[in-house]
Amino acid sequence: MGDPDPGKRNLPPELDTAARSNAIHLSGRQWLGVGLLAITMIVLAPALWKQVEKFEAEPDYRMPYELSNDYWLYDRYCRLAAERTDVLLLGDSVIWGQYVTRRETLSHCLNARAGRERFANLGMNGAHPVALAGLMEFYGCGIHDKDVLLFWNPLWLSSPRVDLREREEFRFNHPRLAPQFHPGIPAYTEHFSPRVGIVVEQRVPFASWAAHLQQAYYRDANGRPLDIPEWTLAHPYENPLRPLRQPLPHSDNALHEKAVPWTARMKKQDYPWVDLATSLQWHSFQRTVQILKRRGNRVSVLLGPFNEHLLSEQNVAEYHKLRSAVETWLQHESVPHLAPPPLPSACYADADHPLSAGYALLAEQVFQWLAR
Repeated sequence: MGDPDPGKRNLPPELDTAARSNAIHLSGRQWLGVGLLAITMIVLAPALWKQVEKFEAEPDYRMPYELSNDYWLYDRYCRLAAERTDVLLLGDSVIWGQYVTRRETLSHCLNARAGRERFANLGMNGAHPVALAGLMEFYGCGIHDKDVLLFWNPLWLSSPRVDLREREEFRFNHPRLAPQFHPGIPAYTEHFSPRVGIVVEQRVPFASWAAHLQQAYYRDANGRPLDIPEWTLAHPYENPLRPLRQPLPHSDNALHEKAVPWTARMKKQDYPWVDLATSLQWHSFQRTVQILKRRGNRVSVLLGPFNEHLLSEQNVAEYHKLRSAVETWLQHESVPHLAPPPLPSACYADADHPLSAGYALLAEQVFQWLAR
């Protein structure tokens, strides 16, 4: 038989390989075009997606529980809340409302007292001060020139372990919001490469937007977020763009914990309160205040109220000493603050979370104080 393509027999080896390859060979100008297209996508995709994705925060909105790690959506909600409400409530699950529905939270009770939607619930589950500082620094830029009520939860100072100072590995909430390199966190043992990726995500909107798509749309049967390659392996015959047609989860109105008084699930206990001078959580709370003030916000702080009913008399005295030191710093920084007395014992679900009746009582005190 004759050679099917005798004209190629005398090609140099490198050209013969290229001729038989399936690769696409681009010139320098073409590579430049590809690079510019990629950069354009990275810059514009998050902004364009906001035009596609319908996001309407109804009254008394709070972040869906399953999207507690969706910081891109949180940033979007911050900007919307700052536009339409007067006072933004920041903090952890006490502000979010762990043992109540969204129509029983502190922000709802304050809105009911005001007769209109003046207060926004920007609480986030598990947002300890280290995480909250990162949340405000990288995803709270939409909060500026606003009245902000910041919640201080003493539970994050209740032990060296919760303060993240112990060198034993401790799986704490929101590690993607923590400082990745400086200051060092003894309890944080993530490897170098993931830390670099988190630093990029914190500073590049495209990376946090991609994480948002994963959190909001690509999940397994148990609700666990999946990246797109994982999702396609689990659904090999489905269109990978199909999940993006779903609407965003609605505002969370579920009751996630059984709403019973703390005496039904806890015994009296004492806490080994940490020293403010060396506390990572306290220094992060201070940083949160400074970040908010630097952006022109008028910051007020709500101190507790902590459930002192579960503490011994001596431990209560130690807690009061700790809170007094916090008040001294706030006075020095000219930050208005309210330290209400403890709620009735039956109004607490645990050490720090009020039940529905507790939020109603607390809202009366907060509303009157803010009015003054």
